[in-house]
Amino acid sequence: MNGHDKPLVWLQAEIKTPPFSSQARVEAGTLLRRLQGGQNIGLPHSRPMPSIGRRCHELRIPDEDANWRIVYRIDEDAIVIGEVFAKTTGKTPKNVIDVCKRRFKRYDESTG
Repeated sequence: MNGHDKPLVWLQAEIKTPPFSSQARVEAGTLLRRLQGGQNIGLPHSRPMPSIGRRCHELRIPDEDANWRIVYRIDEDAIVIGEVFAKTTGKTPKNVIDVCKRRFKRYDESTG
């Protein structure tokens, strides 16, 4: 990481093997590293999540037995991780959306 990269701020969760396979963990790390360096990542790896908030997105990490999602927000000074979960349905579960909204709000209140 150089002096221009944004740090990762983990509000919850982690990426480790298991439950991620080694390959999926490396993929997640590579995508997060690209975000830290200021790259915009689009489909199929990332998609916007306006239902959570402005600047919110989800990384999409296919794995052997799961489709992982990493909900993140691009702030001016950091990449803020709100949740990591295995997606089992076509839609992001409402409880994940609600939890992420609360976490990002608490983060903003504690840093603002």
